[in-house]
Amino acid sequence: MDRREVLKGIPLFQGMSDRELDLLLALTTTKKLKKRAYLFRKGDPGNALFAVLEGRLKATGEGRDGKEMVFSVMDPGEVIGEIALLDQEPRSATVQAVEDVTLLTLHRRDLLPFLERNPKAAIKLAAVLAKRIRNLTELAEDTVFLGLPSRLAKKLLSLADRYGKQTPEGLKIDLKLPQHELGELVGTSRESINKTLRQWGEESLVSFASGYLTIKDRDRLEDLADLLPS
Repeated sequence: MDRREVLKGIPLFQGMSDRELDLLLALTTTKKLKKRAYLFRKGDPGNALFAVLEGRLKATGEGRDGKEMVFSVMDPGEVIGEIALLDQEPRSATVQAVEDVTLLTLHRRDLLPFLERNPKAAIKLAAVLAKRIRNLTELAEDTVFLGLPSRLAKKLLSLADRYGKQTPEGLKIDLKLPQHELGELVGTSRESINKTLRQWGEESLVSFASGYLTIKDRDRLEDLADLLPS
């Protein structure tokens, strides 16, 4: 694995010269996590930023009713932990490995001087933060204003845009999604997801097998996702 090439592909560090990337790499360490291991939990001290090299993780929070909600799924090339790193507050969410993961670790004591020397990287980090805020705002609005069918349709279309793979049966979301995790992504129970997917399966909108979901009728799913309040 060429760490410099991976780092070059991360939006936060794009546009840097090879020399700048080498200087940055000299400040990093590599961390590996097994599937289901926690990178950190909400409330932990935030003293490092992580860049995903291999594998996937999920960021989650817990409501007052004890139910877990998935805020985001993070793939190779994405950055984790930037909020607590910058404001020195405790971690705002729990991050867990969905599969075996390899990460680059950059500690606060090294990152801040690097950002001072590389203002373009600081601007890109601000853009990462802005995107995170937009995503959380959209998630909150969807939870308040949309019913489950619309929320689920919207999330499936988003996942299809990100992980979709065309097959003879339809557009397969090439990310294993057990129904309880799909429920966490849209803020509902596994039972509700099962009921909705069973109905959609009977209507030939989707199929669900071995943890993988295939969209069979994207147009109808888009109609459901567009059921927004006027």
